[in-house]
Order: sequence, then structure tokens, then C-alpha cells
Amino acid sequence: MGAGHTHKLYRHGHSPVHALPPHCKLAAVFGFVLVVVSTPREAVWAFALYAVLLAAVAALARIPAGFLLRRLLIEIPFVAFAVLMPFVVPGEQVQVLGLSVSVPGLWGAWNVLAKGTLGVAASVILASTTELRSLLLGLQRLKLPPMLVQIASFMIRYGDVITDEMRRMSIARRSRGFEARGIRHWGVLGKSAGALFIRSYERGERVHLAMVSRGYTGTMPVIDEVTASRAQWTYAAALPLTALAVCLLGWTL
Repeated sequence: MGAGHTHKLYRHGHSPVHALPPHCKLAAVFGFVLVVVSTPREAVWAFALYAVLLAAVAALARIPAGFLLRRLLIEIPFVAFAVLMPFVVPGEQVQVLGLSVSVPGLWGAWNVLAKGTLGVAASVILASTTELRSLLLGLQRLKLPPMLVQIASFMIRYGDVITDEMRRMSIARRSRGFEARGIRHWGVLGKSAGALFIRSYERGERVHLAMVSRGYTGTMPVIDEVTASRAQWTYAAALPLTALAVCLLGWTL
């Protein structure tokens, strides 16, 4: 894989979490999220301990709380969905702040908010301590289907290219006096979307031909193979194993 792209979620640092191999971090986050999802929603204390675990990892990675909280705003649509659940889910009713809400709906809202927030927070910490290129190398190291890894790689590489193309087309429309103000302008926007698709498709063909002419056979060469020691795997496993112990305790109580 070629040169990497630094994304907005990544925060440069030299912490022990940054130094872990990417496939170790991917496996640790996946295991942690799996344990969180498996935890019974009634074990409220368990979710509090999970939050403490993530806070400890964030502190070890030297990620400021404000940086982490700002990026948690991505889950606002799920929060809106959870807020509606107590009012639409049928079942036993209870009075909360003068409003009649459903008890199963309250539990459902709590379930979505707690597990969703913890999952998003773990993903944000992973993205904050791992560059995109390293994440792709980690997925490849974990033996994910090569085609999926390549699709993700090209999507990341050319997402900014397509965005720049859209920006240039928008500037060209505005320079000619066009301003979308209603449904009567949707036709122009639709034609612009079609032109963008054709340009992207043609660019993809040119890139593919250029790659084939340089020896591309369906797989990207790995320039730097990243391996992990037993100590690094043990270090990464601390998060999911601790969460697993909490989950098992939650099921027994």
C-alpha cells in the first residue's frame, strides 16, 4: 500500500496505545464491543465500569476529554432515536417528569444509548491513535478478504479526490450565476451528479489501466510488514479481557 492519508480523527502522539500494532488494536476493540453488546442491559454498573476502562485507555493515549467528546457527536441520530423509544414502545407506563413513558421503552433507550456510546467511544479512540493506512494494514494482517481491504483502501484514497471534484463543479456553477433555491433547480443538480459519476468512473478506468501497466495483478504489495510480539498482544488483550470479566459478573448477579 502506498502513502498514507492522515484523517481528522487521528491525533499524533507517542503513547503506548499509539505504539501498539494496528491489528492488535483492531482485535482489542472488536472484542471489547462484542462484550459490551453481550452485557445485559439491567447491569447498569457494568456499563459504568466499561466507561471507566475506556477513560483509562484514553488517558493512557493522552487523548483530551474535549477531543473525545466532540467526536462522540456523531451518534446524535442514535440519541434522537433512543429519546423517542419511551414514547412509542408499548408496555407498562410510568410517570417521569410529568410525562407518561413506557418502562420497556426506557430500558430500550438505555440499552441503545449505553452500548452505542461505548462502541462509538472505543472506535474514536482507535481512530485517534491509528492512521488510516495502518488500519488497512491491520485489516490485511487479520486476514480479511483482500478485495474488501482494497475497496476500503481505494475509497479512502479517492474520497478526497471526488470531494474536490464536487467542489470545483460547485464553484463553476456559482461563477455562472447558478444558485439552487428550490425544486425547479433539482434537474441541474441531478445532471451535475450524473456528470460527477461519469467523471469518477472514467478516472477509475484510467487509474486501473495505469496500475495494470505497472504490474498490478489483483493485490497491493505490502511494503512494511507489521508484526506483534506476545507482550503487545497481552497488552492489547487487557481491555477486552477485563470487560469480559465484568460482563460475566453482570450475568451472574
